[in-house]
Amino acid sequence: MNFIRIVRVGVIQNQIVLPTTAPLVEQRNAIYQKISKIISLAAEANVNVLCLQEAWPMPFVFCTREKFPWCEFAESAETGPTTLFLKDICKQYNMVIISPILERDEQEVIWNTAVVIDNFGKVIGKHRKNHIPRVGDFNESTYYMEGNTGHPVFETAFGRIAINICYGRHHPLNWLMFGLNGAEIVFNPSATIDGLSETLWGIEARTAAVANSYFSCAINRVGTEIFPSEFTSGDGKPAHKNFGHFYGSSYITAPDGSRTPVRHLFENLQYKINNEIELF
Repeated sequence: MNFIRIVRVGVIQNQIVLPTTAPLVEQRNAIYQKISKIISLAAEANVNVLCLQEAWPMPFVFCTREKFPWCEFAESAETGPTTLFLKDICKQYNMVIISPILERDEQEVIWNTAVVIDNFGKVIGKHRKNHIPRVGDFNESTYYMEGNTGHPVFETAFGRIAINICYGRHHPLNWLMFGLNGAEIVFNPSATIDGLSETLWGIEARTAAVANSYFSCAINRVGTEIFPSEFTSGDGKPAHKNFGHFYGSSYITAPDGSRTPVRHLFENLQYKINNEIELF
């Protein structure tokens, strides 16, 4: 007799709230308020495991060429304000939440990190992004180190989960290692724009699910973020103040290749994607 577990998975794609010229703490707190409302909607839909987008409590600053003030968003994965904010929410809704943040560790090293908080409000681990893009504006090695956590899989009350952060989706062996380590659901919190690997967006997480026999969840942020200072990149284009438009289009794929529809979301409350999946 087959044992069936019904697991409801939610992913959130969202715009920032305040302009990037606002004080950093105010920017972050405004995003907290917005996300708390979206998570409450996820709870109403009985979501068990929820993943937020890459660097969710902040603008996507990693291409501005300015370390100050943006690195001030970096915080402890275990005791920082974002983790403390989500711990109570996890307990309140009996929900596992994956929280991708800019991490500053005890040695003042900065990482692009996904923190996993279980449904009891306990940090059960973290994964640090292990592939850093150096393409056009996206030269993110200015800000954080390549990860040192390998390909961890986290045992939760709702299944074994893993996180393949953003640029890692372009590396098939990255997806493979999470599967070999026992993942049943792999999340891909991302930030990618129009014209940059957009043709691959709907393919990579989907083919990974098929090739590795797990569920994959691709999340992309939404909106155009404008920064105070112009910046340039190695592509020879004129100086500019934004990277382009983050087009959302988050989706979830099953091991048989079936998937949720693409969603282009521009509303303030953008919880639209959740998928009930059966794990055999």
